[in-house]
Amino acid sequence: MLPIRSRSKRDRTVRMESYRYLSRTPLVLPLSSLFSPSSAPPPAARRPATPPSSPPPVSAGSARPILLTRPSNSSPFVCIPQRGVEARGRDSPHLGATAATARPPAPPAAALEARPRRMLGRFPVALRLHRSILRGSSGRRGLSAMAGGDEEGRLGDFFEYMERLRNYERSGVPRGAGTDSDDGFDLGRMRRLLRRLGDPHTHFPAVHIAGTKGKGSTAAFLSNIMREQGYNVGCYSSPHLLTIRERISVGNDGGPVPVRLLSDLFDQAKEAIDESIESENGALTHFEAGLGGARDATHVIQSTELAASVITTVGSEHLAALGGSLQSIAIAKSGIIKQGRPVVIGGPFSADIEQIIRDRAFLTQSPVISACDPGIKSITKYIDWDNGKPYQCCDISIKISNDMPLSIELCDVNLKLLGDHQRQNAVTASCTALCLRDLGWDISEASIQAGLEGTQLPGRSQILTREEALLLGLDGATTVLIDGAHTEASAKTLSNMIQTIRPEGPLALVVGMANDKAHFAFAEQLLAGSRPDVVLLTEASIAGGASRTMPALSLKEIWMAAARYLDFNCVDIGTISGAKAPEYITNLVASSSSFAGKPTVMIGCQDDTVPSSCDLIRAASQLILESGGSDDPSPGLICVTGSLHLVASVLQHLERH
Repeated sequence: MLPIRSRSKRDRTVRMESYRYLSRTPLVLPLSSLFSPSSAPPPAARRPATPPSSPPPVSAGSARPILLTRPSNSSPFVCIPQRGVEARGRDSPHLGATAATARPPAPPAAALEARPRRMLGRFPVALRLHRSILRGSSGRRGLSAMAGGDEEGRLGDFFEYMERLRNYERSGVPRGAGTDSDDGFDLGRMRRLLRRLGDPHTHFPAVHIAGTKGKGSTAAFLSNIMREQGYNVGCYSSPHLLTIRERISVGNDGGPVPVRLLSDLFDQAKEAIDESIESENGALTHFEAGLGGARDATHVIQSTELAASVITTVGSEHLAALGGSLQSIAIAKSGIIKQGRPVVIGGPFSADIEQIIRDRAFLTQSPVISACDPGIKSITKYIDWDNGKPYQCCDISIKISNDMPLSIELCDVNLKLLGDHQRQNAVTASCTALCLRDLGWDISEASIQAGLEGTQLPGRSQILTREEALLLGLDGATTVLIDGAHTEASAKTLSNMIQTIRPEGPLALVVGMANDKAHFAFAEQLLAGSRPDVVLLTEASIAGGASRTMPALSLKEIWMAAARYLDFNCVDIGTISGAKAPEYITNLVASSSSFAGKPTVMIGCQDDTVPSSCDLIRAASQLILESGGSDDPSPGLICVTGSLHLVASVLQHLERH
């Protein structure tokens, strides 16, 4: 186990190179990211899509990348618009060429020998955006800023419009929708919609990030690295926690797209969207991303717009939609690799999965940078706490000499995102930043370290403050961890992290999940690894609906079966809510004390009267306090997990209060 320092605050300084913000062209965000083309058009609409017009030729200048990412349930965007040529670094004289100087593309046969260098300025601006999005006072917004408060009322027409569209996030992704087959989503309608909007995705270079897990964290790390260097960055991701505006972050502060900007953009684009809905016989949807790779709604970026691709991990999520096997998932996700453009692979991958990705890169003559290269070393030295929040102190060393030589030494990197998996995501983001630097972008080592250290994601390994615990009705001494883990792999990762940071005392899990997850495997990983004393099952509303919600009673039966499979002693405490009297809780705990020699876990679920998961958190607190007994006053740990939508309900409760 890693050493955990007990100091409440650790003074430190971060050395940063001085830089100045220079002139930048406005950021263009594709509003169509929110309006995905449906996979099930009427027969009349199933005709070959007209190929999109070719983007403008590449010309010399100083374009900056756009990061396309794919977070939790979708394929996100990070975009970094052009900067003026006066912003070039002293060590990058090749960026000083004027925008009028054209660079012919390298012949395909020479793509590997003359590896891709720099994305060059060529992007016109189609939609006029407020200059205010290019400014921001703080990159660390609180819940109120994320939610938008009363300003959200201005988006009433937008919300109403979106609710009229089919929403696959709420109803579930159809079988085969992510495969490159007749069952797959039809990207032709997405391209036609984008053409009506002026092809905004061709107005900036991009980094496109795919993967089963780690997409959102890698995107956040990379976005903050670029912001630390002085770039304005935009990112599209999903799902959101408090407001749909979180799905688009813009400017140098990393906050959600402002209410006024989103409202104005919607007003500008609505006519084109209406025309597209009519021409496509109503086959546009609210949401159908989240598949990764070939048929994801963000897969409209061509090699001429792409700076680099990133594939973080490949796991068994959305199996039915992506072909039914890990190999088919890897094939789908490798679809984002484009001709002659570098790809960063995170991993670790099994040999056959990595070979599928490398085979695709070979076919497209794309340099491969592996975040698991033998020349990369990373280690977590210890866990410490700063103002009530834990962080892991890491060293990261990258020395790669393959397709694209990269090198950096980072010492004492204090990551707020915990766990070995987040350290690996930080390595992947660092490799991507170094790849962009090799392509011509100005990115200092100080900016890489500062960007990694400044990254935090709500709902991912988030430990609530004492004040937030009090708002949940707890005594403020109990540690509350919220994490959106919902797969077998992420459950194992969460279990390892719980063991790392777990305080003295009992452990309670509050779990709610969607009905299309691997529930038994998820339960098995958390039971075997973290050995909880209490498990309470609840119901998570998915995207505002109940069609994908797993019933709490069904979850309880699965967890009971998993506990018996692991040879745990189980105490079925039935249905329970925060309204239960303390005497009832005491009696339940007493009934569980009759077992000896085996791990014992109390498993229950919410009843029909529970208004929110927060009531169940209070019940969990009572249960673990009682289970500790008078001889052990340790408050213990409560972990809320199973779905980002469940985590969002906790954050929404904190926002309301």
